[in-house]
Amino acid sequence: MNKPTSLRRSIEAALPDVKANPDKLKVFIDEGQVVSTGTASLSFEYGYTLNVIVTDYGDHPNLLMLATLVWLRSHQPEMLRNKDLMRDGFKFEAEQISHKVVDIAIKLKLTERVRVSENGQQLVAECLPEPVDQYDGWTWELLVRDTIDGSETWPTT
Repeated sequence: MNKPTSLRRSIEAALPDVKANPDKLKVFIDEGQVVSTGTASLSFEYGYTLNVIVTDYGDHPNLLMLATLVWLRSHQPEMLRNKDLMRDGFKFEAEQISHKVVDIAIKLKLTERVRVSENGQQLVAECLPEPVDQYDGWTWELLVRDTIDGSETWPTT
């Protein structure tokens, strides 16, 4: 699994205090599962909740949330495109430790795909990147055909 380490690096890069004090950042994998389709391929997908805890955090929580959202855009983009996935897939809890610092726990429901192939007599497991959405950023216009008495007409606007 690559995403826990990747998110840790992104948070450290975005938050100087966390980079200077890496023990403030704790990462746990909870509720993990492996999904395989049972086809000829042994390829599979990890599914898990990534629990990221930042202790004694003194900056504004917006910075931590923004760093996480930027990371999600590249590493779990479908979560940002689907409000139901986002609602259930990105949660947090916080405990006010003092008037200056807070402990924040972020819980992310993540997946990682693994392709398994054969190389001679060996099986090779390769972590796959997130699929690129070829239509990301496109604007769509839907044209609807009307049929009246068997002849097709196009609505005019």
